[in-house]
Amino acid sequence: MPYKLTKRSFVIKGMHCASCVRVTERALKKTPGVTDAVVNLATQKAMVTYDEDNCTQEQLANSIAKTGYTLELEQKGETVIQEEKKKELQILRNKVVISLGLGFLIFWGSFPVLMETAPAILRNFFVQLLLATPVQFWAGQEFYRATIPALKHRTANMDTLVALGTTVAYFYSAFVTFFPQVIMNLGMDPMPYFDVAVIVIGLILLGRYFEAKAKAGTSQAIKKLIGLQAKTARVLRQAPSFAGASKGRQDKLIEVDIPIDQVQIGDIIRVRPGEKIPVDGIITVGESSIDESMITGESIPIDKTKGDTVVGATMNKSGTFTYKATKVGNETMLAQIIKLVEEAQGSKAPIQRLADVVSSYFVPVVIMLAFLTFGVWYIFGPQPSFLFAMLNTVAVLIIACPCAMGLATPTAIMVGTGIGAEHGILIKDAESLETAHKINTIIFDKTGTLTKGKPEVTDIISLNKTNKDEILKLAASIEKGSEHSLAEAIVKEAEKQKLVLNKVEGFKAIAGYGVEGLLEKNQLFLGNRRLMNKENVSVASYNSEITRLEGGGKTVMMLAINRKLAGLIAVADTVKDSAKEGVAQLQKLGIEVVMITGDNEKTAQAIAKQVGVNRVLAEVLPDQKELEIRKIQKEGKKVAMVGDGINDAPALTAADVGIAMGTGTDVAIEAADITLINKDLKSVASAIELSKKTMRTIKLNLIWAFGYNIILIPVAMGILYPFFGILLNPILASVAMATSSISVVSNSLLPKRFKINYDN
Repeated sequence: MPYKLTKRSFVIKGMHCASCVRVTERALKKTPGVTDAVVNLATQKAMVTYDEDNCTQEQLANSIAKTGYTLELEQKGETVIQEEKKKELQILRNKVVISLGLGFLIFWGSFPVLMETAPAILRNFFVQLLLATPVQFWAGQEFYRATIPALKHRTANMDTLVALGTTVAYFYSAFVTFFPQVIMNLGMDPMPYFDVAVIVIGLILLGRYFEAKAKAGTSQAIKKLIGLQAKTARVLRQAPSFAGASKGRQDKLIEVDIPIDQVQIGDIIRVRPGEKIPVDGIITVGESSIDESMITGESIPIDKTKGDTVVGATMNKSGTFTYKATKVGNETMLAQIIKLVEEAQGSKAPIQRLADVVSSYFVPVVIMLAFLTFGVWYIFGPQPSFLFAMLNTVAVLIIACPCAMGLATPTAIMVGTGIGAEHGILIKDAESLETAHKINTIIFDKTGTLTKGKPEVTDIISLNKTNKDEILKLAASIEKGSEHSLAEAIVKEAEKQKLVLNKVEGFKAIAGYGVEGLLEKNQLFLGNRRLMNKENVSVASYNSEITRLEGGGKTVMMLAINRKLAGLIAVADTVKDSAKEGVAQLQKLGIEVVMITGDNEKTAQAIAKQVGVNRVLAEVLPDQKELEIRKIQKEGKKVAMVGDGINDAPALTAADVGIAMGTGTDVAIEAADITLINKDLKSVASAIELSKKTMRTIKLNLIWAFGYNIILIPVAMGILYPFFGILLNPILASVAMATSSISVVSNSLLPKRFKINYDN
């Protein structure tokens, strides 16, 4: 039986660190029927691929529940999710205020220097217990909620560390409160440390609050895209029949405003100036100028007329028109972009595996170090050794939380992919974003990429008694059955000249050569030099004329009748406005630029000269492009291929990074790793620069996250005490831990200043 694989995103609640990600990911992957699972800390989501016949969503939820976390089965819209996050943030803020407020009162009444100024009631240990208990078990309940199920299943996470540390401090203090004489008999001062437990919880929650606020900034791209959607559509519908209407009379069309989710394919929609276009479609009546900057990143409005495509959520600037809906709901371009960005932000970059591997061992190692710290201080520490041992153990548990490690990569990826989406650069996944910064060679397909892809007939040359109109008529007749862009140009020219085309028998397209067919018992061949050589058609007498045309960057199509050359048709494809500058920007980055084309060498060199490309691969058949890419890769190059995403699919797949030029609403999202829906070639350099900037951010984050733990864990263990008499107070440890996470998220937000300028 074949697998019925489903790929779906689920929200997981309760995750706070890299070890949380590791635990939940492992639990999902162990669930029978699951083939893959990727958990992302920054988005709080899991992307799970599973076999529906062997795995239910309830089984996934149960697997996560056993680890102490919650997998939500209900699929909620992004707006609902954001509202829930706001409520959770409000609750968290309340807990922070209460925890730190009560913590300050306890600290005032228990800290040696300050307690002399505090009211007598605050110096009472039972009052301190009363103040500390709600913080420990109400504000800190989420630590226990995740820790208890995790310990049952022999796993541990950041919450385990916090719960262990604060619980030790709280129950020791409670014991001191009820049994001070026992502590005195042990030779220790019966002083509770409620302030440590309470303030540590308050500071960690404060860190989470600021972290959540900062992380909200990393998902701005999704929020902006969702906010672009129109809420309603003005649909033309037939008015209901009315009494007394004459028999056979047609109902009139009326305009009805309906919610956008009720629009159906085929509906006729009217759009007025200043309104958003509700869904994707094709203009049926009217013309306008439309601002598509939300899709393309280009600020200049585009003129549209009957037959042109329009994209949902773009802005109609001038003119009223009606159009036919062709894509609605999840099929619209905006919906596809949102889906792609969500998947990219939830994906995992190869560099993140380092953090995942380290975090899988990190928490158990920290717990062992905490026990080691307690043992060493209790045995070898100064009196009261138990207190030194306890406080240093708590400091180790608190300082070592691997939050920063878990956030280092995903937050930077979220920002990077979001910036790209806002500027018409769609990055499929984190791996593509990471790989792009290594690219040192970029191969451009010529037609439709460096050129506009809309060639026009420039020259018609008759080589015998047949006149030019007849040459064009014969060429258009045989090309009418072809889908090639050059064929389209020839047919359009014939239609422009109002020539009546003939029916050709035995039409055959020869990839990379041309076409052939039979017309009134005459064998016709139309194509390039390779086709003429293949069919033994002599072209030597006309080499100078052909060379002259090719030298001007024109593609020469040769027409042979019964294997005798009858005429030449030159077709030119103009270079895109952004091509020369786009190539120049890549070369400034030290990237080698290569052009690949099926054109002959002379035509290819002429186009390459116009755009500034030095290396040309000419006369390459469509099925040979992939081979040429692999040849360059064997030179030790990291190669990106830029093509149309459909015809060049094998080459795009073979490249280290495939970059597709998007066209209208038919964006070839699945054909490449990166899709440029703005069609601006300068965006290729922008995508590379964005990748480099993102990778620099990730590396800096990881250095900070790992460095923080490597340096401060030994300090928390007391390594400085024998030399300088310095110990790390657990309260300061919680401040440092929170600061580390906030610093990583804040650093990830810095690339949001990255500007993509199409005019420079």
